[in-house]
Formats: sequence, structure tokens, C-alpha cells
Amino acid sequence: MEENVIIASGGLQLQGLFDPKRNDRAVVVTHPHPLYGGDMFSPVVEAVVRAYARAGWATLRFNFRGAGTSDGAFDNGRGEQDDLRRAMAFVRDKGLDNVDLAGYSFGAWVNALAYGNEPLPGRMVMVAPPVNFLDFGPVTSLSALDLVIAGDRDDFADAARVRAMVTEWNGQARMEVIPGADHFFWSDLDRVEALLFDFLSIPEARKNGSTRLSV
Repeated sequence: MEENVIIASGGLQLQGLFDPKRNDRAVVVTHPHPLYGGDMFSPVVEAVVRAYARAGWATLRFNFRGAGTSDGAFDNGRGEQDDLRRAMAFVRDKGLDNVDLAGYSFGAWVNALAYGNEPLPGRMVMVAPPVNFLDFGPVTSLSALDLVIAGDRDDFADAARVRAMVTEWNGQARMEVIPGADHFFWSDLDRVEALLFDFLSIPEARKNGSTRLSV
């Protein structure tokens, strides 16, 4: 069960929800754009958290600075990268060393920028990276990227453009495209959760880029 936690980030206090498990596996989940109502209670974020929890992983979701009851103000991805690093440190301080990084929309962008500036441990999962809306130009390589989920009716994350960029970031990453889904996956949250849960259920030997999937 998730519990309320506070994450310290450069003098700020960030609101978070942490669900500990009795293993060494955890995921940090980041949320969509706070200036457009995005926070850690986004339905897509909750679908990602449910998938990891069902698979037995500890989960941490949190509000970036200025979102929800977190201190501070929106910083256009800069301070948010610091928030992400502090969230990952929070998880590692709990003794969880195998940490995935999963982000939806703006969260996926922040994760990619943070990884490009300083490679982070674990695997990376992206849901609807908004390549038509935010600048992914600084991101040239994401060796940790393992799974990308997109919709084929997403005006912010055009599936063809996402696929081309994923090929540049990590040609071995899997990409799953959900037919009929837009950026918010209103009718497809169960599908997002199921795809991610199936991915997490694949034996480790098959998670090393040996198979690239597309739906």
C-alpha cells in the first residue's frame, strides 16, 4: 500500500507516494506537464504504478516542484531533473538498488534529459514521449531505454516520429503502438497497464534488447 512521503530536493519538499516491497526492485514514475494540470495522480501514471505493483516492484511517484503540494515553482525541466535525481536517491536509500525509471509525457522528457546529462541506473520506460511538443534535441542516446508505449492518434507524440527517434536513442528498445489511442489513453488505460505488466513478466534473459516488439 502506498504511503505519503516527503522527498528533499535542494531545500524544497516534494510530495510523494511510496509503496515498499520486500525485494530489491523499484520504479520511480514521473508525471505529465504541471502547467497543463499534470501531477502524480494522472490516470496514466496510476496505470504504470499498478502494473509495477502487480509485478511485485516497489513504486515511488512524486510531484515535481510546483505541482500538487510540492514546494517551489515550475522550472521548465531544469529543476525537475534535480527532483528526479533526489527521488531516485530516496529509493536507493531504502536499500532498493534495481531501479527502473518510467515517465509519461513531460515526465518522459525530464527523464530523458536527466539521463543524457548523467546516466542513471536501471532501465527506462517511456509512455507517450511528447516529441511534437517538447525539445528532445539534446537527447542523443538512451542506452537504458527498453520500452516505449505510444498511441497512433497522438498529436503530441506522433507514433512515426517517436519510432524514428527511438531508433536513434536505442535501436534495440521495444515499441508498442496502441491503435486508436490519443495522448491521454482515455479508453486504453487497461491496455497500457497490460502491456507494461506483460513486459515486466518477460524473463530477464529476454529483456536485453534481443526482441523488438510492435503492435
